[in-house]
Amino acid sequence: MEMEAERPPLPEHNAHTKPLSRLNHCVAKSRVGKWFKLSQRNSTFTTELRAGTATFLTMAYILAVNASILSDSGGTCSVSDCVPLCSDPSVSLSACNGSSLRVLPPDESCKFDPVNPGYAACLENTRKDLIVATIASSLIGCFIMGTFANLPLGLAPGMGSNAYFAYTVVGFHGSGNVSYQSALAAVFIEGMIFLLVSAIGLRAKLAKLVPKPVRISSSAGIGLFLAFIGLQNNQGIGLIGYSSSTLVTLGACPSSSRASLAPVITSANGTVSLLPGGTVSGDIFCLRDRMESPTLWLGLVGFVIIAYCLVKNIKGAMIYGIVFVTVVSWFRNTEVTAFPNTDAGNSAHEYFKKVVDIHTIKSTAGALSFRNIGKGYFWEAVVTFLYVDILDTTGTLYSMARFAGFTDEKGDFEGQYFAFMSDATSIVVGSLLGTSPVTAFIESSTGIREGGRTGITALTVAAFFFLAFFFTPLLASIPAWAVGPPLILVGVLMMRSVVEIDWEDMREAIPAFVTLILMPLTYSIAYGLIGGIGTYVVLNLWDWGWGLLRHFGVVKTTRVPDDDSHPPGVNGVLQNQHSPQNPTAKALQLEA
Repeated sequence: MEMEAERPPLPEHNAHTKPLSRLNHCVAKSRVGKWFKLSQRNSTFTTELRAGTATFLTMAYILAVNASILSDSGGTCSVSDCVPLCSDPSVSLSACNGSSLRVLPPDESCKFDPVNPGYAACLENTRKDLIVATIASSLIGCFIMGTFANLPLGLAPGMGSNAYFAYTVVGFHGSGNVSYQSALAAVFIEGMIFLLVSAIGLRAKLAKLVPKPVRISSSAGIGLFLAFIGLQNNQGIGLIGYSSSTLVTLGACPSSSRASLAPVITSANGTVSLLPGGTVSGDIFCLRDRMESPTLWLGLVGFVIIAYCLVKNIKGAMIYGIVFVTVVSWFRNTEVTAFPNTDAGNSAHEYFKKVVDIHTIKSTAGALSFRNIGKGYFWEAVVTFLYVDILDTTGTLYSMARFAGFTDEKGDFEGQYFAFMSDATSIVVGSLLGTSPVTAFIESSTGIREGGRTGITALTVAAFFFLAFFFTPLLASIPAWAVGPPLILVGVLMMRSVVEIDWEDMREAIPAFVTLILMPLTYSIAYGLIGGIGTYVVLNLWDWGWGLLRHFGVVKTTRVPDDDSHPPGVNGVLQNQHSPQNPTAKALQLEA
């Protein structure tokens, strides 16, 4: 073994790595390296760049997904954007002058299927505006996080809050109680409150109220949440599909074998219509041909590539898998193409071929309106956004800090003040640009796994977001089945925290499990935290009550003198020593 250790490195390997070693050494000794504490955190400049690249590649899907979800709200588009149509759709408006033909002025129905061409064009422009808004708000958040907090965390609009914004608050194509402009105002007010709470240090105190078993299990719960996302069809490899009887089941059928589902109601005259507030869930139900999706098998190849690299401890594992699957998917006229021969596929391919495209925001920036500030449902949205951000974003920050090994025995971590300030500032900026609340992204765990330990990782992500201003067509063309494998494997890595839970103590085990299981199954980090905290409170309420009664002298602790075989009672309860093999057996003896 000694001879093996003293063996000199191969000349080729030494010649290849020497320039990088010199670069890392120079950066570590420079002001930049000292500012970001590269040596203290046992990291290198190139490692941070690689980690930032991995984080960005796993986050890049948000550029297309967030814009698509928010544009479903209709954005600033309204009936005024619809164009008049002929009563016969096959006849152009200029030729609509026969006796049996008439021009139909647009009304509220123009926003729904079949969507009016004018409204559809407005939605497309809004989608491009929202891509730029997503980039800008994410860039600012990552820059603050990296420069001031010195943490390897990426920020972007959160997946849960954007769906709540689009489908609950505003409603599909503006069918909700709050307009898109008013919803932005609600996000702005919530962001300002959140910024104030963070600035005065109250947010850290609120976060510390989260019980220890819930804090520990939240990391593993987020890992399961990520894996669940990666296994689905819309944002992953598509292995899991919808079942009307069991909710989820084995999926992975090709797109030609999928069906869309929607909640509908049948009226007395037989007319079928969408339930108020209901939305169409695209292609989530497999009719046949399960496990025959070509994109599933390509995604599994990416999974194997990343998994093998992790087993062999090869740096850049996540990047290799994502790039391989993405490049294969960019070829047209294949079974795994990201650009099928459909109207949507052709449009996506035309956008992809631009490679470079600079788009300026035209409609969503500064669109917020305070006209509904006196309405109850406006403040309901504000409060909901606020508590989700306090629980969701704070929980994510603590989980990522814990995953990176930054937290101390009290749960604090270096740079947490600016970490809290960065996402709060990003929420305010995002609302001014037209997007939903920004949060620390759980995909940051990918970069942490690649070795990211400083703010250079976050700044690398910010640099990629800046490049995204120009290369949006390429980044928006990363398919879901390329992002799914790293999300699943990051879930594997985040499960390690479960060993820190005391599973023998049911007062810790039950809240921890509730937190862990609710996060993926409710598709919300916030609901998982609420469930875990609520369970913890309920299980400890009795003891807390007895403690208060004892503290005020209502109930006194009973001791049996001169008998060491009986320990003192706790909360007026004497332990039964006659059944040492059954620690749950107790004899109750309350002092009168």
